[in-house]
Amino acid sequence: MDYETVSPDDFGKSLRGIGMNILVRDVQVQCRFLETVFDATPYRVSADFAIMTYGSQIFQLHSDQTYSSNPLLSILPENPPRGAGIEIRLYETDPDAAVERAKAINAVILQEPTDKPHGLREAYILCGNGYAWVPSRPL
Repeated sequence: MDYETVSPDDFGKSLRGIGMNILVRDVQVQCRFLETVFDATPYRVSADFAIMTYGSQIFQLHSDQTYSSNPLLSILPENPPRGAGIEIRLYETDPDAAVERAKAINAVILQEPTDKPHGLREAYILCGNGYAWVPSRPL
């Protein structure tokens, strides 16, 4: 599927499994963060929306204004962080490399790369919207 040209209707009909829509204040800024730190690929980037891929996984970014008639918008916190309580785990990203890239753009490092007892080396990086992105690799 060509994510740059697929119609919204065909795109929506193609989605399967578990989906993730992330509400952000600025779609373009979030795309740059994900592209820079995690080598994610953005498609159809606009002020309101982007399709993102990470490896074979797909997710979407939506600006707040696209959710004007969605009930979720009414419970979003006015002040950051928004993403408290969710970890977005990226199992195919070297945490050491991701932290270095994140530091270069002054992202918040919540936890430096650490070897964990559950068999992963991981770090916690906060984006400007307050979501915890967790690059992880098997030990």
